[in-house]
Amino acid sequence: MYETHFGLGERPFQLTPDPRFWFETATHGKAMAYLGYGLAQGEGFIVITGDVGAGKTTLVGHLVETLDTRRVRVLHIVSTAIDPDDLLRVVAGQLGVDAQGLSKAALLAATERALNGVAREGRRVLLIVDEAQALPLASLEELRMLSNFQAGGHALLQILLVGQPEFRDRLLGSGAVEQLRQRVIAIHHLDPMDPEEVPDYIAHRLAVAGWTGRPDFAGDAFDALYDASGGVPRRLNVLAGRVLLQAAIEGVELIGQDTVRSVAADMAADMGADRITSSQPESQADPIITRVAPIAAPASYDPPVFGAGTLGALNGTAAGIAATAGTLRSGLYANGHAAPEPIVRAAGMDTERGAHRVVAPPPAPEPVSLRPMAPSAPEQAEPAKPAEPAQPSATAALEDRVARLEARLEQQEAALRRVLTLLVDWTDQDDRGEAKQEGATIRPAGAWGHAA
Repeated sequence: MYETHFGLGERPFQLTPDPRFWFETATHGKAMAYLGYGLAQGEGFIVITGDVGAGKTTLVGHLVETLDTRRVRVLHIVSTAIDPDDLLRVVAGQLGVDAQGLSKAALLAATERALNGVAREGRRVLLIVDEAQALPLASLEELRMLSNFQAGGHALLQILLVGQPEFRDRLLGSGAVEQLRQRVIAIHHLDPMDPEEVPDYIAHRLAVAGWTGRPDFAGDAFDALYDASGGVPRRLNVLAGRVLLQAAIEGVELIGQDTVRSVAADMAADMGADRITSSQPESQADPIITRVAPIAAPASYDPPVFGAGTLGALNGTAAGIAATAGTLRSGLYANGHAAPEPIVRAAGMDTERGAHRVVAPPPAPEPVSLRPMAPSAPEQAEPAKPAEPAQPSATAALEDRVARLEARLEQQEAALRRVLTLLVDWTDQDDRGEAKQEGATIRPAGAWGHAA
């Protein structure tokens, strides 16, 4: 397989959700903030929705890993249209209740006793229901009734509902679930990742799998990966895995847009997938300018259940980087966590977008030529008409473009400083225990700046 050819320890783009490959995009960071807020309340319902392949299961796995099991006991149900009685028996069974032969009334009483037993241990119960869109209305009502169990004025059970977009539409648009809707304390929909997040996502998964520089990616390959996948993580994983396989078969060491588009076209022919685009390139007009605008930071959240992030707060300046250099842990190579705080262990929940992950420098833009566009003419050519004064709008647009390019260069320099700081810190700890060859260097994946 391609992982052997490229010297990887495992497949970096496997479809089975694995919390080790967790990568915090802007939308996943916001979801974790909502989850932190909801868990701090200790009651009611939390709802997370997203399209197929948006990373809902991976998000849940990451959440469970960050929970303090001394404070929270997790029950997990994957719904397959479970009817109310069976749902109650599943919950009771996960609490250690023998439901065999019990009537519904007796089963409810036994479930409440089990929840009280967990409370006496100083813990709360979090029930996670995956694929919630498949639950019948009666089962949702059963969950609402279970959320009524209390002891000493505190809820014994909190419920996280995870489902596809139709569940959110059903929850918000149906009067039949009004009572449940009023108990929802946090809700978030997972969107696809942004184009700027694709390079770091690919780099992170390769690094977890043991990437040491082979294969390398040209900058235009990431644009092609995004165009073909729409930024949906599962689609991106499928496509990236096929791209690596194709590169291994053809002996390609630098993957560019041509390889990606060729694979995407093959997948479209094989599966008839609308999202997989043809190999025809899209318009490349002003490719630098279209990616200059900074990513807006998500709204500020301050949930009391989250501790300091493993990356620290990167403020994009040299002073900020120097101040936090001692505590940085690379999102590509480190698995460390901060000290536990109530309920949830450190999960890297800084509110600024730049603190969620390492923003690696994009390819350096080519210099913009300011030469006049008039063609050269031989000496015997007829005299040209007097040049008309430049249109103010064209001059202003050119000045604006130059200013934006300068801002982009400054942004790249700041990002490069971040990466260098992280590399220095990473070499001091070697969390994964992998032997390092003397003199060997591993480029940060975000430094893939040599567009084909």
